[in-house]
Amino acid sequence: MNNPEEEFTLQLRPRSHETVSLEIPKDTLESLKKIADSRDMSCEALLKFYIGQGLRQDVAKLFSNRVLEATAQVLARHIQSEAEISEILQEISSQTNC
Repeated sequence: MNNPEEEFTLQLRPRSHETVSLEIPKDTLESLKKIADSRDMSCEALLKFYIGQGLRQDVAKLFSNRVLEATAQVLARHIQSEAEISEILQEISSQTNC
């Protein structure tokens, strides 16, 4: 039998980094510092977390939009009714929160 630890080995790959600077309103920065402190994180780590979280959401949305567009194209080749296609796409969107 396989060792479960061998099956789920985390492989981290080094990623290149680039330093950026941005201007943040002082009150926003103070709020970020308070939240970071409450989470026992650095302000930089919290900013990276927020950016990553937002980026993942946007990338997922772009992907789901592409899937819906491809689905619409396939349905259009097989179903003549625009209303039926629209109804199917709306149902898919409502069930997947697109």
